[in-house]
Amino acid sequence: MTDSIPEQPTTPPQPAEPPASPPPSEPKKRLSPLAAGLLGFALGATVIGGTWAITANNGPGEPDAFTLKGTFTLTEDVSSDGDGGCAGRYDSGYDDIREGANVTVYGAGGDVVATGALGKSKKVSYSCVFEIAVDDVPKGEKFYKVEVSHRGTLQLSAKEAESGELAASLG
Repeated sequence: MTDSIPEQPTTPPQPAEPPASPPPSEPKKRLSPLAAGLLGFALGATVIGGTWAITANNGPGEPDAFTLKGTFTLTEDVSSDGDGGCAGRYDSGYDDIREGANVTVYGAGGDVVATGALGKSKKVSYSCVFEIAVDDVPKGEKFYKVEVSHRGTLQLSAKEAESGELAASLG
């Protein structure tokens, strides 16, 4: 017997263990019908509320038309009309100037954009002053021309027309 230990056969190195595979993932949970309904309701309410907030701040905008206001004064050959107002004297050549006479508003292109009539009149000294209020004059023209009866036109800027600065006279 010998004191030596016989040589032991060497064991070949063990192959490395393959990487561990991830644990199987849990199946995704689905929302319950109640939770899905509440979530949909909340999203819908948010979208509608946001839309209302945006449109409420914008307002309706400015109107697309205005009322052209002002006065028309006949300065000679005036007579009382018998109803507390006045008109052009019947034999003066101004007999077409009376309450109800046509008022025509033309746009910058020469087209008729609105029509109205001379309104209530009052005698002031030797003159007759008529109110004018022509409704539904469309905005957007650079200038307007106003004609009373067939007496020619008076031109106003858009700003003058929209702010009621019409002051025309005849005689």
